[in-house]
Amino acid sequence: MTAYATEAARPAAEDTGSAWTAACPSARLRPDDGVAVLLPGGRQAALFRTRTGDLYAVDNIDPFTGAAVLSRGIVGDRAGEPTIASPLLKNVFSLRTGRSLDDPDVALDTWAVHDDGTTVRIGARARTEGTT
Repeated sequence: MTAYATEAARPAAEDTGSAWTAACPSARLRPDDGVAVLLPGGRQAALFRTRTGDLYAVDNIDPFTGAAVLSRGIVGDRAGEPTIASPLLKNVFSLRTGRSLDDPDVALDTWAVHDDGTTVRIGARARTEGTT
């Protein structure tokens, strides 16, 4: 499924100043499935809900191929670390940090994610590994 953000980025009620973008209805994001989200400004995020209910958003562009495919990747776990494997070359990335588990010099940007019970939202600012 591909979701296109239809609302302008806006502050969430409980947020402390950063903007959020509506990604998809909460009920449409099933465990271990990904959703591609086109963010304001043209960036793409891959949004996931794990089997434990945790939410993650990482770059949708696979840095090894340049293809927008990570939302169709394989959600998994490596030694307790939630992961996404690219559906093309099977490179594995941490969903928490975006760090490649196959190449220490490669990382995806990540975004904060919030589910208010109705809508899943993605934070407006991407985080690069090692930043907050």
